[in-house]
Amino acid sequence: MITFILSLVFAVIWVAVTGSATPHNLIFGFALSTLSLWIVRGEMNARGYWRRLGRILSLLILFFRELALSAWKVAVLVTSPRMDLKPGIFAFPLTVDRDFEITLLANLITLTPGTLSVDVSEDRRMLFVHAIDCSDIEATRRDIAQGFERKIMEAFR
Repeated sequence: MITFILSLVFAVIWVAVTGSATPHNLIFGFALSTLSLWIVRGEMNARGYWRRLGRILSLLILFFRELALSAWKVAVLVTSPRMDLKPGIFAFPLTVDRDFEITLLANLITLTPGTLSVDVSEDRRMLFVHAIDCSDIEATRRDIAQGFERKIMEAFR
């Protein structure tokens, strides 16, 4: 029953995001959301579901906040008369260890303006990240660890 309700909610969100309120699009959104929920069913066990959903929403809110802040920082950097950038690649030590969590972290980093996930080490202990400004790598590592990585661990463990 919960899967049906969530699929319906996600289908309505799909219609809103795509901007096409046709019956075909609603049915497609419902089918897509049902398939997506079926794929992640192992990650989303039934016990503690609502608590986990709240933590996932908290991660989503953090992502949108970081998205807005990073977009602002990048805009300020590139429009300043003297672009004092120090781009580079740094290694971020991973605390998350499951493929799903590593992939989610890498995608959240890549979707945030000014950073790009480049690679994961073969032992899956390091994530290599390109940043538009590496003047304070430790602060960037700390922000990722205390932000995205911590929220991912709270939501999916």
